[in-house]
Amino acid sequence: MDAVYSRPFLVDNTSTVAIGGYIEVNTQHESSQGVQAPFTFQMRRTTLFASSTIAPRIKFLFELEFENGVEEINLEFAAVDIEFGRLATMRAGIVMNPIGAFNQNHDGPRWEFVDRPLSATTIVPSTLSSVGMGLHGKRNEGEWVFGYEAYLTNGFNGMIIDNEEGRTSLAAAKQDPLRFIQNPSGTAMFTGKLAVRNRTVGEIGFSAMSGNYNPGSVDGVTFDDVRSLTVLAIDANASLFNDGVRIQGELSKVFVDVPDTYSQSYGSQQIGGYVDVIATVLETKMFEWNNAKLNVSVRGEYVDYNQDTFRETGGSIGDDIWSVTAGVALRPVGTTIIRLNYRYQEQTDLLGNPPVASAFLQLGLSTYF
Repeated sequence: MDAVYSRPFLVDNTSTVAIGGYIEVNTQHESSQGVQAPFTFQMRRTTLFASSTIAPRIKFLFELEFENGVEEINLEFAAVDIEFGRLATMRAGIVMNPIGAFNQNHDGPRWEFVDRPLSATTIVPSTLSSVGMGLHGKRNEGEWVFGYEAYLTNGFNGMIIDNEEGRTSLAAAKQDPLRFIQNPSGTAMFTGKLAVRNRTVGEIGFSAMSGNYNPGSVDGVTFDDVRSLTVLAIDANASLFNDGVRIQGELSKVFVDVPDTYSQSYGSQQIGGYVDVIATVLETKMFEWNNAKLNVSVRGEYVDYNQDTFRETGGSIGDDIWSVTAGVALRPVGTTIIRLNYRYQEQTDLLGNPPVASAFLQLGLSTYF
């Protein structure tokens, strides 16, 4: 809850306009099956935020991201909020679909790891934004906060099952350059989330996204059945030992109506998830930083891009990845992080051949400004 407006640049309320952002830069060294990839530096993201209080109860915020230098420039959020009450705020524009937690809470400085979770990039393609409108709100009851979001937006297109990846991919459909100006299916996609937070313990959220990804007919001529997709997600985070240990995770399940005539490499079901455990091992004054923290962390994650079975044999189809990442991070202040990560992963192909093992060593820095 509140991920869009929970950013440092919005703390200062002395002006009607606030500007901020964050950067992510890192080194990358990769080895796969003993073959070393070239060492490289990466400027993954430079993101700009701007917010304006137009009038009492009326706000505008946008997020513009420059990815990999200027390889991609994406307008990830640009919406107006009109508050009619704590439980009813209208939002319209380019909105971040509230599916899972990471999609809205994706800012680099918030995370202990250089890489985003596989499930939050290849299963649910963060950052997933769509044009639409809807309502969000929350209610406080002592230590408890209850919140919801519900939007109708443009949906996906046929690239979900017609792409260069050769698998069912919501991420491939996200690349459609026309998705902000036209709706491929001609029907609205629904995304909704319910969340409950205890101010002392943590938060749990349940979300769903559902709609059609093809129109079925054009100008009255039917060329296919109308085909749908549904994504279900659960996310949670908890704080233990006076914030000394944090646990956070997310699980997403995708259902896609795939034509029977398609290659079996395009699965009708996918699943993916991750769990992060972060522990603060040292908190001290360092130079002019009064509360510098040293954190250690571990992430476990798994994605299965095709949960179907082969028609001929009934055996399980492969195409999955599991990964473990260990990290050490220095936070001079809460809005800046220097992180060292080592990630090991194994990837199994469609036929279930012995997995390909890869390892990654990364040193990165991310900060709000």
